[in-house]
Amino acid sequence: MNSKHCSKPLARWIDLITCSAALFAPVAMAETALEEVVVTSQLREAAQLDTSTSVSVLDSAIIEARGATNLEQLLNLAPNVNFSAGASRGRFVQIRGIGERSQFIDPVNPSVGLLIDGIDFTGLGLAASTLDIDQVEILRGPQGTVYGANALAGLITMTSNAPSESAFAKVSAEVAEYGSHTLSAVSSGPLTDKLSYRVAAQNQQSDGYVQNRHLGRDDTNNIDESVVRGKLRYQASDDLHLDFSLLHLNIDNGYDAFTLDNSRNTLSDAPGWDRQDTLAGAVSGLWSGSDLFSVKSVLSVANSDTEYGYDEDWVYAGFHPWEYMSTDNYLRDRDNVSVDVRFISTEQSRLFAGSTSWVAGIYVRSEEEALERNQSFNSQFDTENTALYGQLNTVLSDRVTVITGLRFEQRAADYSDSLAVSSNTDEDLWGGNLTLEYSTADNTLLYATVSRGYKAGGVNGRIISASAGNPQIGSDVFTFDTERMLNYELGVKGSWFEDRLQAQVAAFYQDRSDVQAKQSIFNPDDFSFDDFLANAAGGTGTGLELETSYQASDTLRLFASAGWLNTEFDDFISTSHVDARNDYTGEVTPLALDGRDLAHAPNYQFFTGAEYAITANLVARLELEGKDDFYFSNSHNEKSTAYELVNARLTYRGDDWNIALWGRNLTDKTIYTRGFYFSNQFGNNPAKDYAPEAYYQLGEPRVAGVSASYTF
Repeated sequence: MNSKHCSKPLARWIDLITCSAALFAPVAMAETALEEVVVTSQLREAAQLDTSTSVSVLDSAIIEARGATNLEQLLNLAPNVNFSAGASRGRFVQIRGIGERSQFIDPVNPSVGLLIDGIDFTGLGLAASTLDIDQVEILRGPQGTVYGANALAGLITMTSNAPSESAFAKVSAEVAEYGSHTLSAVSSGPLTDKLSYRVAAQNQQSDGYVQNRHLGRDDTNNIDESVVRGKLRYQASDDLHLDFSLLHLNIDNGYDAFTLDNSRNTLSDAPGWDRQDTLAGAVSGLWSGSDLFSVKSVLSVANSDTEYGYDEDWVYAGFHPWEYMSTDNYLRDRDNVSVDVRFISTEQSRLFAGSTSWVAGIYVRSEEEALERNQSFNSQFDTENTALYGQLNTVLSDRVTVITGLRFEQRAADYSDSLAVSSNTDEDLWGGNLTLEYSTADNTLLYATVSRGYKAGGVNGRIISASAGNPQIGSDVFTFDTERMLNYELGVKGSWFEDRLQAQVAAFYQDRSDVQAKQSIFNPDDFSFDDFLANAAGGTGTGLELETSYQASDTLRLFASAGWLNTEFDDFISTSHVDARNDYTGEVTPLALDGRDLAHAPNYQFFTGAEYAITANLVARLELEGKDDFYFSNSHNEKSTAYELVNARLTYRGDDWNIALWGRNLTDKTIYTRGFYFSNQFGNNPAKDYAPEAYYQLGEPRVAGVSASYTF
């Protein structure tokens, strides 16, 4: 047998995978159809291919094959999902072009919800560790019936593994370039006949991809994350079981990312941080003791202390001839409590001559968020949400079903700050969906949906006080209105060729009114920007989404996803465009955004790959993912660059252990995750006479490593 000489550098694992494949002859494996995937984040659990909405489901096998330790490393697998990383991780998510990209101002009402084991972590993306996660579900489009005010764009749910019926333990370790290493352990099993447990813990360390040349350090943009997750399952009786979940996060990441030459070599003398300390828990119950209905309930409590800061001038003292120095720091303390109680019909309680099943529920959420900025500004933002919701599934014939959902929500918000600004608002909001399903004889589902989502309005607290020192700010921007969206969607899903091929396709059109868009105005007194939210008259989004998986043979599986997206503002002029040519006088040059794409909304993105069983124990995986360029902000026209990334993984599985060699971004593509460029007049480099330039935060370079695990 002939084999090619295999190259040895660590950064070229793809050569190793290719060479290894040449050394082994394929071994036939048992014929296996693709497994059925169940969606749990809807009002009723259902198979993914029977769910009339555009949803990506990423299970533990995908998470392991991807080598993902955080949600950000999974998002590119879902069509028309993007994220921004003006922090240590990409913790702000956009779905179909809608979603926050940062949080400097308060209050912010999120567009994408995040639930982890029923606990609300919306806006806290650092909590999205994949440690012992069983399944991630990404629902695209407004979830006006299921979740309400914080899910205008969509909803992400993460569910950890349940306690096992038999004793189980697993340890895992990973080492990679840039001083990266991860160690995790899981233990699970029965405690009594009725009580079982599961505990998982992980610590992840990395120096990061930045060299701070001023301080002589390579860890100022580091990762330092510890996660502990626990579950108890109590089978109280035949009719009642309870799940208790606990999550503790201790995250102390660095943040030192922007440079004057757009490299990975920083000059900051006060590098920043991105920290989160969370203790959260939930109790979930399922009671089925009635012939007429079952009751599903979740009570969750979470406390999260976060700190986000950075060196605002990016350099060291004395670098600027006019001795400019500045840092910015945000301390937030967030407490939230939520209760969701859901009544689900049985066969005996179906309505309208047995044709209609039903779900009815009540949801209550209370959240308090305290902000301290630079020890000079404080604010308090408290919200109370109460909602009633319901859904009817009416079978019209053997093949036709109509689904109607409705949610009424009452929201009260109180805001106050140290600048003597206060606001109390109450809103009545509603959302819902109307869906027509048609099932064919060949395992195909066709559906048409109209859904309505909403996002609460509010007050630009700090901007009111800032207006006294900045004549650019008028009273018309003190408040912003509620945003609403109608989503029209057509889809087809199916499983064919003895379940070897599964696919889902969705086409949608989204019509938004009073679009909330972040703006900022330059303040010439202190060379700062005052951020606020304003309403565009409207906005639209049109797109296609495709996901497919194909078991081509007993040894080869192919998979792909793709999204096409066209979003734009209607009748909107941004006031953020600052012309600084006149000695930074703060003159505003409005930027017309009518017809322009929304920020962080690439026109296309794709993910495709293959898994090949070289032997019964050795599996090779190759991935290609790509994304079109996109605007960074609604304040300027600076864009990212389009890119394509190659990832590879070679895994050997023994009876109780496995080891994997992997590499990401094997061609070492340069990726831009955030960027700034103000009115062609924003410069920060005295060596270039403060000439206008664009500045970028760079994404992950080529990284390679080794992962291993052992199961007891």
